[in-house]
This record gives sequence, C-alpha cells and structure tokens, in this order.
Amino acid sequence: MAGLTDDEARFAYLAEGNAKQARKRVAADVLIRDDRGRILLVNPTYKDHWDLPGGMVENNEPPRKAAERELREELGLKVIVDRILVLEWVGPHGPWDDQLVFIFDGGTLTEDQLASLRPIDPEISELALLEQDEAARRLRPDMTRRLGRALQALVTGSTHYTE
Repeated sequence: MAGLTDDEARFAYLAEGNAKQARKRVAADVLIRDDRGRILLVNPTYKDHWDLPGGMVENNEPPRKAAERELREELGLKVIVDRILVLEWVGPHGPWDDQLVFIFDGGTLTEDQLASLRPIDPEISELALLEQDEAARRLRPDMTRRLGRALQALVTGSTHYTE
C-alpha cells in the first residue's frame, strides 16, 4: 500500500481480514438455584417458552459480563457468575445465522435475594423457581437438553461442549 508505513500497512491488512471474518451471535445464560435445588426460570414476553435468565451478548462484550449485565437489567440481581457449565454451537436456523450459547453457573441465591427477586424489565413477564422436571416442561426442547447438561456439569465439575 503506497504511502503507508510497514506498521500502517500491517494494521490495514489485519483490519481487512477482521472485517471479512465470521461474526457469531452469542447468548449468555445463567443457571441459578435456591437452597432446595430449584431452578430459576424467566418468562420472556417475546418468546413462546420460558428460559434461563440471561440474554444476548453485545458487540465486543465478554459473555460473562453480558450474563451479569442481563441479570441486573432484567431482574435487578447482582451476581458474579462463575464457571462455564455449557458451551454449545448452534447451527443456522430459521432467519438466524449460527450462534454460541454459554450457560454459566450463577450459584445459589440467599433468602434475602429471593425475597427481593422480581422482573424489572418489560421483556420478562414473570419468574419462577422450579424443580427440574417442571422446568423441563416449560423450556424449549433444546434448552431442556442444555439445562440437563448444565446440571450434570455442576455435579461432575466439567464443562459440556456440544454442537
């Protein structure tokens, strides 16, 4: 590239490559429980099924921080999420390109946290703490499978990766 220094030319080359590389949608959900092992689900107003709390990662936002942000924005819940329980690549479907879905461990809520827990974002109509079988009935089948893998990862100390 005429007139550019070596560093400028290298930067321009890398920027062009970055602009052409694939961009992935990324979801960051959180598995949160109470001291009885019940699972926190939310009922989004824009979906037909219930879901784990969380949401979509914004541009250049780390998935862990996105999960924490979504909990604050939707439920007013300040939780530092722990390790990744599930990482799943989901192929293109419907109008959507492929995406990566993270499920983080959000730990166990205290009685005080539970007492003040309520939706504060109009995207969430209600929430519930449910036993695994009832949670599975309210989730989409793909989320039910992810929930099962997340619960297994809690027990085994592993991270489940699937495609």
